[in-house]
Amino acid sequence: MTDPLQDFEPETWLCTVDQVREFRAQLEALGQKLVFTNGCFDLLHAGHVRYLRQARALGDALVVALNSDASVRELKGPTRPVNTEEDRAEILMALECVNAVVKFEDPRVTKLIEAIAPHVYAKGGDYTVETLNPEEKAALDQVGAEIKILPLVPGRSTTATLKRVKEGEREQGQNQGGVVVTGGAVATPVNSPQDSGPLRIGILGSGHGSNFEAIHRAVAEGHLEADIRVVISDHAESRILRKAREAGLNTIHVDAGGAGWKLPASVQKEICDHLKRHDVQVVVLAGFMRVLKDPLLSEFADRIVNVHPSLLPKYKGKEAWVQALEEGELETGATVHLVNAEIDGGRILAQGKVPIHIGDTADTVLERIHTVEHEIYPQVLADWRKLGLPTG
Repeated sequence: MTDPLQDFEPETWLCTVDQVREFRAQLEALGQKLVFTNGCFDLLHAGHVRYLRQARALGDALVVALNSDASVRELKGPTRPVNTEEDRAEILMALECVNAVVKFEDPRVTKLIEAIAPHVYAKGGDYTVETLNPEEKAALDQVGAEIKILPLVPGRSTTATLKRVKEGEREQGQNQGGVVVTGGAVATPVNSPQDSGPLRIGILGSGHGSNFEAIHRAVAEGHLEADIRVVISDHAESRILRKAREAGLNTIHVDAGGAGWKLPASVQKEICDHLKRHDVQVVVLAGFMRVLKDPLLSEFADRIVNVHPSLLPKYKGKEAWVQALEEGELETGATVHLVNAEIDGGRILAQGKVPIHIGDTADTVLERIHTVEHEIYPQVLADWRKLGLPTG
């Protein structure tokens, strides 16, 4: 019987799905295993090469599913990819450990998994089996693929590489006494501190988005020096996403599953990755009705902020204004606080009080609270560095 590794010579750098399926069938006929992995593989570096070598060692041939250019832009923002899909495929195929490259357009690689049915699926160590996307994990289970998580190479990543390039440009500009110009845009003057300039924020919201609007309005009117890098929602039809799109901002919907306050581990990581890809310094919760856990809490420690409709530490949790009204309080208010593992238990940054009058309803109290929220939330963000809060 012929050796499929010798016979398989793609006519182009990118194979078709049918070609890969035939390759897989030939391997299986010989009792050999096809290993499958996926990624953008933009700016190939030593971390990529070591990972791919390790993946190839898990079986007898390695197929790499490559994000298309459009898919990379959706995942990593409008400045990526650095290299086109054709160039990325050619570079990957130059590696001895890679036998084939196939492109996919969808945000998920689910359809390819179902079509190719790999024997082994490899993923980088920034994931665990639990944090794999549930849809992809279900497809892998369905085809009987063995899942292998491979360790990352410390300090080797595309993000780290781009950061070093930017730092080199900044240093070169400083030596020349000018400004750094990248991609046709004038960057921050090199004699400014690296932490200066507009605060780069990412906003998470689930519903109406009135606090988002207050923050966006403060930016537009010059009261808040900030750059809203991305708005993320767990509801595809939420008003906050619609308003953000109307404002021309980057928007992302993440599928968090059914109703409730829980956020699956895979979605926690997905949100974290989106925020990092958009170079967010501070995460702003604007009516986000899910509980955050790691890796978000650790990756953005002391850089996640929320506004709660009560004078914390009083009345934590849901419908705090209703709790205050039912307890006969004479006043309540809003609290801007950092987010940690304790629900509504992080450091208090600012508070604003509102009175509760005889005859008030829950709706009238909440309307009064919203007015205060829209004042103190943008102000805290405007004063972020003055408060000595971290940005990275």
